[in-house]
Amino acid sequence: MNIAALKDYFLGLQDRITTAMSALDGKAFMVDAWEKPKDSKLQGYGRTCILDGGNILEKGGVGFSHVRGDQMPPSASHHRPEVAGRSFEAMGVSLVFHPNNPKVPTTHMNVRCFIAQAPDKEPVWWFGGGFDLTPYYGVDEDCRHFHQTAKNALDPFGEDLYPRFKKWCDEYFYLKHREEPRGIGGVFFDDFNSFGFEQSFAMTRAVGDAFIDAYLPIVERRYLDDFTPEEKAFQEYRRGRYVEYNLIFDRGTIFGLHSGGRTESILMSMPPVVQWWYNWQPKPGTPEAKLYDHYLKPRDWLA
Repeated sequence: MNIAALKDYFLGLQDRITTAMSALDGKAFMVDAWEKPKDSKLQGYGRTCILDGGNILEKGGVGFSHVRGDQMPPSASHHRPEVAGRSFEAMGVSLVFHPNNPKVPTTHMNVRCFIAQAPDKEPVWWFGGGFDLTPYYGVDEDCRHFHQTAKNALDPFGEDLYPRFKKWCDEYFYLKHREEPRGIGGVFFDDFNSFGFEQSFAMTRAVGDAFIDAYLPIVERRYLDDFTPEEKAFQEYRRGRYVEYNLIFDRGTIFGLHSGGRTESILMSMPPVVQWWYNWQPKPGTPEAKLYDHYLKPRDWLA
């Protein structure tokens, strides 16, 4: 288990993504390097990169963190009761991009590693992550491209992984109180150590490395599309679902807040402008209705 290799990869991935997105947007990310105070519940450091008010991104955040704590919080040990009470390290990269143009989907990506330690016991480690797409005005071509890129990244490690992680993503990014998915999914995995450390890390790298190829071509195709004030308002309404999901269900957000993480970095995923409309329903036959009827339905995009 090589902590230095993990750090080098995650920091390098953050650099590659911010460089590629900044080159397309035309505005640079602000870089905020931070370190937790010595007396804080959670120790560690990180680097949060934020792009506000860009030409393409209304708000984008790409965060790296490497944190340590004396005791695993319940949100992290729920699926692995054997690690409850252990000290831990967690390291990874997480991002959310909220575009200006409602014709460009919002996206999320995360890759991470947890290591739980106890005296005189072998470390317990696992990887997690994935990426998913949240369109407002969907395009089938974009959905197929996103999922095909995910499948291409995972197939070298086993052709069963993409359908398994795709189903996991559909089930994970689901708003139970709304009875609707957050978007068109992608791939998601957690508590993963099936291949041994080196191969599990290689698979996680393949997912992280695929993100730029999965998302940026969609941005390039859509960011100059015309849109109306009404379409922008609908985007802001649908962003409300993003906020609800992240604050109620997202394991990373809950872990960060419960463990004493850095709040500004944890909540960088929040969109800048959101609306909630009481009991709103789309009119039948409209593009807004198509989002619900066609895109917010789990489907095999590669069939």
